[in-house]
Amino acid sequence: MPLFYGWWIVLACFVIGLYVSSIIFFGFTAFIEPIVREFGWSYAQVSFASSLRGLEMGLFAPFLGFLVDRWGSRRLMFFGVITVGLGLILLSLTHTLFMFYVAFLFLSFGAGGCTSIVTMSVIANWFYKNAGKALGFMASGFGASGLFIPLIVWLIEVYGWRTALVLLGVGMWAVGIPLTAIIRNRPEPYGYLPDGLPLPPDGRPLPEKVEIPLTLGEALKDRSFLYLTSAEFFRFMIVTAVVTHVMPYLGSIGLSRQAAGFTAAGIPLFSIFGRIGFGWLGDIYDKRKIMVLTFFLMGLGLITFCYVRHFWALILFLLLFPPSFGGAMVLRVSMLREYFGREAFGKLLGIIMGAASLGGIIGPPLAGWVFDAGNDYRPVWWAFTAGVTAAILMVWRIRSPRPSHGEADGFSERTGK
Repeated sequence: MPLFYGWWIVLACFVIGLYVSSIIFFGFTAFIEPIVREFGWSYAQVSFASSLRGLEMGLFAPFLGFLVDRWGSRRLMFFGVITVGLGLILLSLTHTLFMFYVAFLFLSFGAGGCTSIVTMSVIANWFYKNAGKALGFMASGFGASGLFIPLIVWLIEVYGWRTALVLLGVGMWAVGIPLTAIIRNRPEPYGYLPDGLPLPPDGRPLPEKVEIPLTLGEALKDRSFLYLTSAEFFRFMIVTAVVTHVMPYLGSIGLSRQAAGFTAAGIPLFSIFGRIGFGWLGDIYDKRKIMVLTFFLMGLGLITFCYVRHFWALILFLLLFPPSFGGAMVLRVSMLREYFGREAFGKLLGIIMGAASLGGIIGPPLAGWVFDAGNDYRPVWWAFTAGVTAAILMVWRIRSPRPSHGEADGFSERTGK
C-alpha cells in the first residue's frame, strides 16, 4: 500500500520546523554574546527580543488560530517562509536597539505563520488515533534543530553574525518554498478520513464513526481547557528562559563557550526522545497521567540545572529537562485534539499558544534581570520549580469534557443526527 499522504505532510512540517526553530528559538542564544560585544547592550536588553517574540505570538496566536481554521495551513506557511527569510536579512542590517527589536518582531511574525499553530493544526486534521505519533515526529524537527546550532556558531565565528543571518535567510527560501507545495489542509477532499481511513463514495463520514467535536464556546466554558492553557503558560515561561540563557549561564559558572554550545545543541536534540517517546505513550496510555510525569521530570531537570558543575550533572540535566518539556509540548496538542475535536482546533490552539507566549514574555527578561542584579542565575531556576508544581496540579485536574459524546476515542456510534 502507498504511504498515507499525511505522513508526507508531517515530513514537510518537520523540515520547516527544524530550520526555523534552529535559528529563532534554540539557536538565538548563539547570537547573544556577539551582539552584546558589538553594541554594549545588557543581556536583559538583548534577551528582551525573545519576550517581544512572545508578545507578538501572544497577540497574534489567537488571530492566527482563526486564520488557520478559515484559510488553511498551506497559504499561511508559504507567507511565513517568505517573511522569515526577509526578517533574517532585516535583522542583519540592525544598528540600533529599536531596529533590532523591530526586525526580531518581523522575523517572529513570519515564524508564527510556518510553525506551531499552523503545522500542528494541519497534522491534527490528518491524524486522530495516530495523532501523538505524528505530532511527536513533526515536533522532533524542533528538537533536531540542535544539529544546526554548531553550524550557526561556526557561521558567526567565520563570517560574523550579520553575514550569518543573511545566509540563513536565503537558505530559508531555498528550503521552505518547495516544501510548502506539499501541504494539503484536510484529507477529505482527497478521499480519506484522518489516519488514512477510506471515505465512502458519497463523501460523508462513516455512520459508525461520526466525530463530535466541541464548539469554541463549549470549550471556553470548560475548566479543563483553562487548566491545559495555564499549564502551557508555565511550561513555555520556563523553557524560553532556559533556552535563551543557557549559554550565558554556563559561561557565568566557568564552562567554556564550546561546552556551553554543546549543551545548547543538546537541549533540542535530547528533546526529540521526549517528543516521540511521550507522544507514542500518549497514544497508548492516559495522556493526562503521562503529561504529569513530564512536568515532574522537568522539575527534576531544573533542580539539576542549578548544580551543573561537572560533566555528570550536565548529562543528567540533558536526560531530564529536554525530553520532559518536549513530551509536554506534544501531549498538550494531542490532548486538545482528543478532548475537543477538530471543529475549533486552530482557534483553541491559538488561545493556548497566546497564553504560552505571555509566559515567554516573562521568562527570558526575568532570568536576565536576576542575573544583572545578582550575577547569578540560580535563584530564578529555583523559582521556576514553583511554576512546574503549579503545572502538575493543573494537569492533574484535567478531565475529558465530552464523555457523553461517544466512545473514549472521541467518536460516536450513532447513525447521525
